[in-house]
Amino acid sequence: MTISFPADFMFGTSTAAYQIETAVDHDWQGIRALDGSVFDTTTDHEKRHAEDIEIIQSLAPHYRMSLMWSKLQSAPFAPLNKRGLDEYHALLHGLRQRNVRIMMVLHHFANPLWFAKLGGWEKASNIPLWTAYAKAVVNEFGTYVDSWNTFNEPNLYTSLGWVAAEFPPYRRNLLAAHRVINNIARAHEELYRYIRTKYPGAPVGISHNSAVFKPRNLAGQIPAAIFDWCFMSYPVSLFRSLDFFGLSYYARIDFDPRPVTQLRSPGKIRALQKPHDDLWEYYPEGLGECIRRFWDQFHLPVIITENGICTPDDQKRVKAIRDYMRVIRTCMDEGIDIRGYYHWTAWDNFEWSLGPSFKFGLYACDREHRTRTAKPSAKLFSSLAYNREITL
Repeated sequence: MTISFPADFMFGTSTAAYQIETAVDHDWQGIRALDGSVFDTTTDHEKRHAEDIEIIQSLAPHYRMSLMWSKLQSAPFAPLNKRGLDEYHALLHGLRQRNVRIMMVLHHFANPLWFAKLGGWEKASNIPLWTAYAKAVVNEFGTYVDSWNTFNEPNLYTSLGWVAAEFPPYRRNLLAAHRVINNIARAHEELYRYIRTKYPGAPVGISHNSAVFKPRNLAGQIPAAIFDWCFMSYPVSLFRSLDFFGLSYYARIDFDPRPVTQLRSPGKIRALQKPHDDLWEYYPEGLGECIRRFWDQFHLPVIITENGICTPDDQKRVKAIRDYMRVIRTCMDEGIDIRGYYHWTAWDNFEWSLGPSFKFGLYACDREHRTRTAKPSAKLFSSLAYNREITL
């Protein structure tokens, strides 16, 4: 069975500058990840632009990316520095020359050290520090950009930084988390208005990290409901100005009453005989559940800004691409306006608090020499992205 997608459907890959470039004075630099690796050098992207541009273009005609704030701005309200500007202009120009269309993410988890030392997103007084930087980026690079993603997964960023204490600043403070997500929402609203005035033809949205939370038993009902409200309902209610609803999806998480994941409770996943990757239960139908939920709530065009599978077994990735395309096509056939799909990620990177041992890429990246090597999934995804069809 072959399924097809419209000619204007956006297929792309997604990366984050911090996960593929060498760290420069940001709040993740020097952090020791779960696999023992230190967040410093990642994949040498800044040294391999020509090669990586070719890889990006070969995989899909669209690309979701970010810039490293700490590389571009060394102090509050400082002008963007020339070295960073030249580097990113060359990268974006190279992508444009190869007809790659850009979705630009303005904030993807990491902050300059100077911003973190001033209290980061916990303080409303710091909002102008980011909005000034973001406006400067829009002014400098806006002619390259087709659409804007102001914040990547603000719900995940807030919950892992201020509730679970797995991301910097490693706090457990619900009041601080409340301040953070509200400050981010205020910053988004200001940037939305600015971008729409300066580039009225470029859609602006966020990327919301979505998941399916399900109780396994009576004891799991209340925790699952709390997680769902805190993660899936409350954060999105704060972002009112959106041209599209961007979402990422990777997993369903059961509660019994604690979360059941492959990373934290592998024995339970095995005992339940559930399909899984290296992190979570593998449940492609959950993407459809999340799409329907947010379509019913917002009735905005949907873009899947991130989706993939964490595994060194690329045959699982090949299967996942087919499974997720089937789910998306089914939702489109139901009348849901889905505009695009960005695969996470183009090549294996430094997976934040987990480390480079956790693989999401269509290309492998050798940890010693940074050599990129195409996996079978790269050929499949490229064919899908350029031919707009896939055989299930």
